[in-house]
Amino acid sequence: MGGLIYFSSRSGNTDRFVRALGLAAERIPVSPADPMPMPDAPFVLVTPTYADGEGRGAVHKQVIRFLNDADARGHLRGVIASGNRNFGALYALAGDVIARKCGVPLLYRFELAGTASDLDRVREGLDRFWKTQLSTAT
Repeated sequence: MGGLIYFSSRSGNTDRFVRALGLAAERIPVSPADPMPMPDAPFVLVTPTYADGEGRGAVHKQVIRFLNDADARGHLRGVIASGNRNFGALYALAGDVIARKCGVPLLYRFELAGTASDLDRVREGLDRFWKTQLSTAT
């Protein structure tokens, strides 16, 4: 089964969500001075959205920096994005951007730190997703 790599700003919403999932996960650091995770196995990326009113800047610079590493990006299998529904069509836009640019599926969207229902759906969805990935990898 694959793992998770995630980014969370200092607000900690995504961090709280990922920790509550109870799955193996590595964090992309907030500070550019800190070392990036170097995945050597398939993973799903979990990221919040940071868009202005026009949708610019949806993907945080640290996430872009991480995905600019071809070796890391090569292990990316899907993306889960968070956002705030108050932003309407821009809700969880980072997931759409990453999915399109990296050619992976957007697996789920959740608001802010997510709900118990979001956690259940993501756990179940990831379980199904990784089983499908494993069955098609052979």
